[in-house]
Amino acid sequence: RSAVAAHPAPRVQPHRSANMPAVDKLLLEEALQDSPQTRSLLSVFEEDAGTLTEYTNQLLQAMQRVYGAQHFALGKGDEEVISTLHYFSKVVDELNILHSELAKQLADTMVLPIIQFREKDLTEVSTLKDLFGLASNEHDVSMAKYSRLPKRKENEKLKAEVAKEVANARRKQHLSSLQYYCALNALQYRKRVAMMEPMLGYTRGQINFFKKGAEMFSKRMDGFLSSVSDMVQSIQGELDAEAEKMRVSQQDLIAVNESVYTPDSDVTSPAINRNLIQKAGYLNLRNKTGLVTTTWERLYFFTQGGNLMCQPRGAVAGGLIQDLDNCSVMAIDCEDRRYCFQITTPTGKAGITLQAESKKEYEEWICAINNISRQIYLTDNPEAAAIKLNQTALQAVTPITSFGKKHEAHHPSQNVRNMENDKIVPSESAGIQDSPQLIAPGTPIQFDIVLPATEFLDQNRGGRRANPFGESEDSGKDEEEDSLLQQMFVVRFLGSMAVQSDSTSEVIYEAMRQVLAARAIHNIFRMTESHLMVTSKNLRLIDPQTQVTRTSFELPTVTQFAAHQDNKRLIGFVVHLSEALGEESMSAYVFESNTEGEKICYAIGLGKEIIEAQKDPEALAQLMKSVPLTNDGKFMLLNDESAEDGTAHGEGEESEA
Repeated sequence: RSAVAAHPAPRVQPHRSANMPAVDKLLLEEALQDSPQTRSLLSVFEEDAGTLTEYTNQLLQAMQRVYGAQHFALGKGDEEVISTLHYFSKVVDELNILHSELAKQLADTMVLPIIQFREKDLTEVSTLKDLFGLASNEHDVSMAKYSRLPKRKENEKLKAEVAKEVANARRKQHLSSLQYYCALNALQYRKRVAMMEPMLGYTRGQINFFKKGAEMFSKRMDGFLSSVSDMVQSIQGELDAEAEKMRVSQQDLIAVNESVYTPDSDVTSPAINRNLIQKAGYLNLRNKTGLVTTTWERLYFFTQGGNLMCQPRGAVAGGLIQDLDNCSVMAIDCEDRRYCFQITTPTGKAGITLQAESKKEYEEWICAINNISRQIYLTDNPEAAAIKLNQTALQAVTPITSFGKKHEAHHPSQNVRNMENDKIVPSESAGIQDSPQLIAPGTPIQFDIVLPATEFLDQNRGGRRANPFGESEDSGKDEEEDSLLQQMFVVRFLGSMAVQSDSTSEVIYEAMRQVLAARAIHNIFRMTESHLMVTSKNLRLIDPQTQVTRTSFELPTVTQFAAHQDNKRLIGFVVHLSEALGEESMSAYVFESNTEGEKICYAIGLGKEIIEAQKDPEALAQLMKSVPLTNDGKFMLLNDESAEDGTAHGEGEESEA
């Protein structure tokens, strides 16, 4: 009492509601996404609620002490004091009446509001917090169960049950988060009332007490208390309006389509945005825990400039997980899980493996990372650049400066995809009008590295026995050691198709254009990586994991080879084979290399020169003088300057990555 009496209220008009600072609120629209940013902001509100609860308990104890101090009526046994104060009995009686009235007024206007605030509002927030935590944990468990669904042996009934379980858990979490957010938002208003209303009751009670006891306060205090009362009523009015607004918003957010809660609900025809230059959302990250064991962790990922960031739940900020500049991204099959993709570094090293929740998220993440890897975000108008880039791909236009002129492409809808054999079959009108003799209209495009049966037989005819690993007996190390040229490059197979002519290298450029256009139109990201071994006898595609030869082309059958002059990493060649019945077939193969395509072309050209020179010992000796040799007597393709760029020399080494 003495502390309050020693510091009278300042004679300052409080801010009206129009001038009061805005109240921070949680956005109900972000409750469903449940991002780490929203969780981080939620933790601030929870910390504020915890601090408010602790302060409310301390304030209540202090007010109860003030209330108890009013009961000081003299009791029996104080005869000496009573006799001494006999002359003051009338004043003491009146003072007891005044204190009784003050005690009753403090109990009703100071102690009761703070007790109600603690027992009702703070308890409600605490209960909703526990319910929200339980719902959030239940959703995480159901999502983990859904992510483990197998892809190869898909059980529609099990998938439907698990999807329904995810939808129920997500709906329950959404509802609990909406209720929790609304309670926290309302608390921002109620705490203002709860802090000022008891002090207002205390001040009024003391003023009434002192007015009746003595003229100690001026009438100007009435204006101050009236303004405080108006402020409390104004805040209460704002709370009522905000509560109604949140109630309507909550009803609108709950009354959504069931597909919002069901993962991968639009798998048949998702609305995919391929022009994204930034992306955010939850993905499953694959982590190796041992030599053969892995775990998957559901984390929140977002792009920032040219970086892929990861923010675990509860973290204040995200951390860098992958630099996306010049990286490549491709869809992969991983542990029988659906919607997996892998990011590969510019050096060709496998990076992180991620899993998306739905087909829409899966394709949008791949498109966004692909756009960012091309550093579109550094342009003046990144959105326009991304749109233009994807429109160019969809129109099947690939700039080919090696052509005498640029060809016009037709609308991509004229192509039809054959899903049974994973080929693209363009319609007749989709061909290039200026060069119908190069590639026949309607020629299918093969995106798998597996060769047709006729070509496989060509490689194994003549009584040679093929072992189970795809290598013939005479294609082993002895053949490699006899070869005067050995150079290996890391390549990724893009596609192959039959051609009608091998008289000009422009057939390779046309094949590149059609393969890249088909991949862009039909959203094909899968690529098979191989090691291309160039020797003085053949071209061999080797599996980098098993070192098994996938296929081999005799060097004399390679009649054309060329690199793209705009995209330095594109390389293609034409293989001319003779069929068993005297017929001939020609096929163009297109690859993406980790090194410049011109270096691969130089290696192939040198190999063909060696074949010709081996027919004449003098020509071979002259060729060996003009080209540097390695220590073991093989041709050295690249000079020292190339070696500084990371190019390897000699047998079994890899070209520039």
